[in-house]
Amino acid sequence: MTPQTKIEILQHMIQIPSVNDNETAVADYIASLFAPYPQAKVEKVPFAKNRDNLVVTIGEGPQIGLSGHMDVVDAGDHSAWSHNPFGGEIVGDQLFGRGASDMKSGLAAIVITMLEFLEQGMPLKGSVRLLATVGEETGEYGAATLTDAGYADDLAGLVIAEPSGLDNVVYTARGVIDYKVVSTGKGSHSASPEKGINAITNLLKFYNAVGPIMAQHTQTDPVLGGLLHNVDLISGGEQINSIPAHAELMANMRTIPAYPNQVIYDELEALVAKLNQEPTVDLELSYSYPEEAIPGDPNAPLVQLAKQISDKICGHDTKIVGSGGANDGAEFLRAKADFTSIEIGPGSNTSHQVDEYISIQEYLKAIDFYEALVLAFFEQLKA
Repeated sequence: MTPQTKIEILQHMIQIPSVNDNETAVADYIASLFAPYPQAKVEKVPFAKNRDNLVVTIGEGPQIGLSGHMDVVDAGDHSAWSHNPFGGEIVGDQLFGRGASDMKSGLAAIVITMLEFLEQGMPLKGSVRLLATVGEETGEYGAATLTDAGYADDLAGLVIAEPSGLDNVVYTARGVIDYKVVSTGKGSHSASPEKGINAITNLLKFYNAVGPIMAQHTQTDPVLGGLLHNVDLISGGEQINSIPAHAELMANMRTIPAYPNQVIYDELEALVAKLNQEPTVDLELSYSYPEEAIPGDPNAPLVQLAKQISDKICGHDTKIVGSGGANDGAEFLRAKADFTSIEIGPGSNTSHQVDEYISIQEYLKAIDFYEALVLAFFEQLKA
């Protein structure tokens, strides 16, 4: 495949506006690229209307997974962009567009890796599985769907093409807990507060208690740091002269392997249960797509192999690092198989920003990297 064709594939992906939705259009395009190769097994796995995951499998034997998500975040105010966010425009070495960095360049690179194996008729010493997911940006629910359906149960290793930069191999990552607490009270005129129940007052009982509880988790991870807890949204009340009947808060937590999510769930639920014992308190707790932290071993064979190959192909000293953000690996690691998951992919520091771009040279190097990594992975398994 020529470099120009590789660039055009990425441009086409960027031109599909899969903003937190519409991933099926991306899945259909990728599936069309594999259509000339009957030896490729192509499966669409639905999550919701217009939101199909895509699984493509080639070869037989020990399996390595290559994963990327098809959704992108909203482009925001298009007039703030110097380039059409869904145009895939090229200026010099930079290709612009929403998802150019996060993460359609990584997705395109792993797709092309598999296409080139097929195009060259290369006999593989194992199998390669593409896991193209929906909904990563809002909760990893595409990866959850594929994991629950068993598509990661035969993996011997997993590479997620998130935009770490090719000079970083991510082997461990924070988890996420997004939670909401809703306080239900009783409305009344503010001149007669005794006739109502102030939902804000009761919500603040939770707010004032939860911070000290979370602050007790003082253990830190040498790579990821400590547990993070932030209440980021609070709303409540109807108008200034009415006792509020409704109030709610939402908080974001970034967890570490030392504190599994269940530990946090137990503490939050115990606090809500305790407060609800008060006769006028009515609090309800819910979670939104929580993800476990990803533990890892920097000396795992796949981690070290990725570093060695990136050092050689890219000519730099690749760092072995952790990530403060969650990724689809948190879901895939729930599979029956025992495997190492790493994150490494092309990217720039413009993810989720206006004029998001990717270096074309880094994108093309990423394809060379993934091809070499897959082949070396199979050799390593044989050794």
